[in-house]
Amino acid sequence: MTSAESCSPQAAHWRLLLDVFRQRRGLLARVFAWSAVAAVPAFLSGRLVAAAVDRGFLAGRPALGFAWLGLLMLGALVGAVGIRQAYLRLAELVEPFRDDLVDLVVRGVLHRCTVGGASASTAAVARLTHQVEMVRESFASIIMVVQLFLVTTTSALLGLFALAPLAVALVLPPLLLSLGFFLGALRAMAAAQREALVADEGIAEAITTVASGLRDVIASGAEDQIRCLAGRTIDAQEYAATHLARVTTMRTTAMGVGMWAPFLLILVGSPRLLSHGATTGTVLGAITYVSMALQPALRTLIRGVGGNGLWLLVTLRRIVEAAELPATASRGDQAQRDCQQHACPSGSDLELRGVTFTYGHQADPVICDFDLVVPDGDHLAVVGPSGVGKSTLAGIIAGLLEPQAGQALLGGVELRAWGGQELAGRRVLIPQEAYVFAGTVEENLTYLRDGLGLTDIKADIDQAIDAVGARELVERLGGYRAEVDPAALSAGERQLLTLARAYLSPAQIMILDEATCHLDPAADARVERAFAQRPGTLVVIAHRISSALRAKRILVLDGTRAVLGTHQELLDCSALYRDLVGHWQPLAAHDSHRETRV
Repeated sequence: MTSAESCSPQAAHWRLLLDVFRQRRGLLARVFAWSAVAAVPAFLSGRLVAAAVDRGFLAGRPALGFAWLGLLMLGALVGAVGIRQAYLRLAELVEPFRDDLVDLVVRGVLHRCTVGGASASTAAVARLTHQVEMVRESFASIIMVVQLFLVTTTSALLGLFALAPLAVALVLPPLLLSLGFFLGALRAMAAAQREALVADEGIAEAITTVASGLRDVIASGAEDQIRCLAGRTIDAQEYAATHLARVTTMRTTAMGVGMWAPFLLILVGSPRLLSHGATTGTVLGAITYVSMALQPALRTLIRGVGGNGLWLLVTLRRIVEAAELPATASRGDQAQRDCQQHACPSGSDLELRGVTFTYGHQADPVICDFDLVVPDGDHLAVVGPSGVGKSTLAGIIAGLLEPQAGQALLGGVELRAWGGQELAGRRVLIPQEAYVFAGTVEENLTYLRDGLGLTDIKADIDQAIDAVGARELVERLGGYRAEVDPAALSAGERQLLTLARAYLSPAQIMILDEATCHLDPAADARVERAFAQRPGTLVVIAHRISSALRAKRILVLDGTRAVLGTHQELLDCSALYRDLVGHWQPLAAHDSHRETRV
């Protein structure tokens, strides 16, 4: 998604498409190769019809004529195999592109909600569902339509040239004229299509606004104003749809010229063809090339590009525009960020400098002017009342949330300057709700290890499983090759698998955001000891005060205030910490399995 965020919206959607083609050249080549196989009937059709007529039916040998037509049917079967294989390869090309679009939309919406202060809108949901699916389907359709047009038209023209060179001179000019007229009208059609799309989004926004505030509208007597507002939106949508319908007539005109002018020219020019040695079969073969190959190919191209193609470009541009991240930095800040992107990180120190974060412009800051340094190899526990901002802090130091003010740095480089893959390789955040996907136990454990599987790192997997205490669970599931049904696992079992996955990853920074909340205290202690003994930095968002006792340092959050120190230091200087520990100690004396959640 870097390409879409680094250039203007007007060019970003083109850049996004070019990136897909560049990154998946091999798949595209295989789709093109199978499309060429699908064009075999187009190359053979006219020549086989000519042979069936001249050498079979007109020569008084109908059996031979049917034999030539049988070869044409055999060619059609070969073409069907080519079409099937092309669509199978196409799925491998299109599905990753859809995933990239979903990632782009979600990142843009989340960024606007957390940093820009905007709220998620119905239009954003439309982009994530309807528009992304529309782009996916249109993208697949256009690839097939364009490739089949190219190979089919080329095959048909080559076959026509071999059959009757003079016929090519009758067919090619109107075909090129039709394509030129259609391509010239694309810009106007795209503008009309975009206008219609924006009008549809406006309708969705207006309906949501009216529906969500219907009681207030009635209570305040604002029906007339709302009716006027909704009416303007509907009128705009009606105008956009009408304009689009008028512009679409250019597509119909281009299709009519390209499809029927070659056919008429061959009929009109048939005496000249016959005078130059062509036979009746040759003329029928030329008509076959036009009617069975060129006409369908041109019709499919114009309808596809004029329909799905326009939807693809317009909708993709709309998605990219909506996902553009709000400007949160000055040019000087951007220059500094660019310099940082080329800087070499120094270690894995985490640092927050004057960080302020709020969920929306009107909300009070969750974290305000906050400073924190977590040295490489530190073990920090974060405690405080529920809702005080512990998970927000975890999201900031993990790079998932971007503060409105201040800097969040890793190794001396701002987190927002790190590439997604680079950052993922340096830190792992485990949230309270553990994510386990459908697949084998091995796949769930190793997917953070860059494609390495059981045979490559079995000893490491065994160590991770034993370290977090998940051996009994793995054996009960049936071993590393067993299939996992996430719905059949308890919350604690999902947490154990996720913790083993994180332990096995190469990341040097582990952030456990209540990642053991569904485990009993003994299992919780075992997991935290395992991660504390693992090389690297450990940050624990504590749900039990015992997590603080195991840490080297403890950060106590109390509203927008924070106190950092060791257990003994905080007992001396933090009333909130003394209160939390005081609640825990009496319970611990009577029942080691009961602790106050913090």
